[in-house]
Parts: sequence; structure tokens; C-alpha cells
Amino acid sequence: MTVGQGGPIIRLEREGWLTDNESRTRGSTVKLKLCSAAGVVLLLSACATHADWLVTKASRADGVVALSYERNEFQRPDMSDQQAIQLAEQKCKNWGYKGAEPFGSQSTECLSRRGFGNCGSRRVTVEFQCTGSPGQQ
Repeated sequence: MTVGQGGPIIRLEREGWLTDNESRTRGSTVKLKLCSAAGVVLLLSACATHADWLVTKASRADGVVALSYERNEFQRPDMSDQQAIQLAEQKCKNWGYKGAEPFGSQSTECLSRRGFGNCGSRRVTVEFQCTGSPGQQ
């Protein structure tokens, strides 16, 4: 038995007995560890993920190709601009154009909203203009 400032404190550490204060401290430590683990899981789920560009709109007459990918609010897909350009150029060349250039901006459309109004799932779209006249390769 040891005596602390607040009176006698019984410590039977070898047998695993704890005082009320020690029990609360350990409970807080466990809660902190659980919250930390949950935070790590959340951060890892927000890390870069893989997504593919898909052709979502194409007009041979206008020479326009739109490429899109979808993501949720926690995903940060590592998208390749070069892959998008190659896909748009391939589509344009199939129509007889020389190549493709991006218009220079992207649009984001919310596909579903969560309970408090924040966007849960979104589609990101980039449009490309086919270059060169069709048939003049």
C-alpha cells in the first residue's frame, strides 16, 4: 500500500488491479487509440485511388469528345492527363481528325447528395476538341 496526496491508494499491479483514477486513465487511452485508428483508416480511404477515363459524350460532326470519371467525396483518384489526351486523340483519329486538344477546363456534376446536403458522389468531365479537318490526315 502506498499513500498519495488524496489518501491511501491500493496498488496491486502484479495482480492487475487498478484504482478508479488509473481505470479512467486507461479507458481514455483506449478511446484515444480507437479514435486514432479510425482516423488512420479514414485518411487511407481518402488516399489516391485508381479510376479510368470513360467517353461520356462524343460528336463526330462537332469534333468534340467528353471524357469523365466518377468519385466519391473521400476518394482522390490519381488521374493521368496523358491517358485522357491519348483516349480523346484515338477517338478523334477514328473519325478522321488529326488529333485532340483539351478545352482547358473541367466540370464537376454532383450525382448524389448525403444527409446534410454535401455531395457524396460526383462526375468530373473534361471536353476535347478534335483538331484538323476530317479526312485530312
